[in-house]
Amino acid sequence: MATLVLHAAGAAPSFVPLVKPLTTLAAAPDSDVRVPELRGVVAIEFDGESFTATALEGAHLVVNGKRRGRHRLADGDTMELGSTQLVFQSGERVPTPAPIQRNGQRDSQSLAMSRLAEFAGQLASEPGVDTALTRLLDALIEVVRADKGFVLVLNEGTPQVLKARNFQRENVADAVERLSDTIVQRVLETRQPLRIEDAVHDSQFNASESVVNLKLASVMCLPLVIRSELVGAIYLGNDKLANLFTDSELEVATSFCSTAVLLVELGRQLNELRADKKALLERLDEHAYGDIIGACDAMRDIFRKIDKVAGTDISVLVTGATGTGKELIAREIHRRSPRKNGPFVAINCGAIPENLLESELFGHAKGAFTGAVASRPGRFQAAHGGTLFLDEIGEMPAALQVKLLRALQERTVTRVGENKAEPVDIRVVAATNKDLDEEMKAARFREDLYYRINVVHLHLPPLHERGEDAVMLAKWFLGRAARELASKVKGFSPQALVAIKRFRWPGNIRQLENRIKKAVVLAERPLISSDDLELRPEQLEPILPLAEARDEWQKRYINEVLERNGGNRTKTAKDLGVDPRTIFRHLERMEAEKRGETLPPDEALDEQ
Repeated sequence: MATLVLHAAGAAPSFVPLVKPLTTLAAAPDSDVRVPELRGVVAIEFDGESFTATALEGAHLVVNGKRRGRHRLADGDTMELGSTQLVFQSGERVPTPAPIQRNGQRDSQSLAMSRLAEFAGQLASEPGVDTALTRLLDALIEVVRADKGFVLVLNEGTPQVLKARNFQRENVADAVERLSDTIVQRVLETRQPLRIEDAVHDSQFNASESVVNLKLASVMCLPLVIRSELVGAIYLGNDKLANLFTDSELEVATSFCSTAVLLVELGRQLNELRADKKALLERLDEHAYGDIIGACDAMRDIFRKIDKVAGTDISVLVTGATGTGKELIAREIHRRSPRKNGPFVAINCGAIPENLLESELFGHAKGAFTGAVASRPGRFQAAHGGTLFLDEIGEMPAALQVKLLRALQERTVTRVGENKAEPVDIRVVAATNKDLDEEMKAARFREDLYYRINVVHLHLPPLHERGEDAVMLAKWFLGRAARELASKVKGFSPQALVAIKRFRWPGNIRQLENRIKKAVVLAERPLISSDDLELRPEQLEPILPLAEARDEWQKRYINEVLERNGGNRTKTAKDLGVDPRTIFRHLERMEAEKRGETLPPDEALDEQ
């Protein structure tokens, strides 16, 4: 390694290794080599083959007694900078004087403290673990005056080169061929650091093929251990100088290793997180149905029904609580139908005033009412050739239900203020969160309209009944929100995932999405906690005694089988293997609970 021997007035000679592509000599304290009386700057540049000294900013450079503006340095050249002399040594294989002294302290330790402090200051703003590890290795190579350095990690017990650098701060090609596997294996087996003064003449290693072929001189190799686990090693070498590494350099390298092992561990954890993320995305792809995510039995049953009805023009009724994703189901039916290239038109029947809803649905003629300054088509005409989604159809006024029924039967509509009917070619998907059976009993919804829109019925279960779907949806919403909001949030804490599963989510998927988006904005840590989601213990679904929990599950399961069998009680009893009277008592109990009554214990649901 090339070195400057510094002779300053009144001080013992000191040695400065030229380990950087550009080394500056100036009076400024932040220069690489401080020369107090020097005006301007002298730069020593290494181009890969030779070193060149250049006078900058009016510096007075004298080389071998002659003033120079620029000079290519040769071994033994003497530079005079005021009263300071610097002798250039090209770096032949010669022993180096032990511990270099400057101002009463060893250069390596002083430089190590400086580089570690710089690195610590930059670490928080590093763009990533890979860059941080590169800078750390570059600093270590500079401090111990090595000409190459390697970070190795264990992959299933086999050491692999993770990072390889030289003193010019460049990546080393064919890294595996530039280090001794014998020395590395010894360190990994013993978990003890090795410092070798001259490997090619060392009795322990001079028989090693890798040592002989590479003509190794000074070598240091240190294990990387975290929590008693061996994760890799750091290898440092200088093939030009023997006896380079002393106990001082070994001590310095050990200090750097304590930081390096943390970076290696962090990198490994990030790789595991990336693998988990990839697995999650694959799982989401596996359980995704278009834009819908679901893996529970109820959702899979809905997906199978959509596959069957999408290719037809059969009317579909989608029911479910608010926020369960009824419009997503309607859009997926449209997307999988022959009408997918036609329009998808949605109208919320409960959000438009009654006196305007007819015009919104069927259109109006010019002058049909005050403010009708021009003729305008309605949603039926806009959906021609596509799908019309009638959301919250249970809110439609009774008078308008008659006109809607006629439009669906005759496939024609008449604008408000006109008598001429217009043909429309549409497929209707309706949705409601109301119990239309109860609405018909109360004479608030027409029975004939019900059977017109309810050819196929799809019921969406509430989120709290969908098991692991809540967690999958939460992770998907988190990923999307983090990207959209440029957030550094990475995931959920284990407690948060438990809370997501136990909360009943009265607002269902819409509430889950909004709560997560809010948490992503306000969270102060990389992992969202249950507090960030505002899910306190008293809000979560209580833990029931086993008998009570079994009873609740049994009721839900009977209801599910009844729904699958279209309300057929006899078939449900046969499928469940129980007496039909059990199903009758179950239904009586459900009716009593709706009225706020409780049946006597002897009329409770029999255990089978």
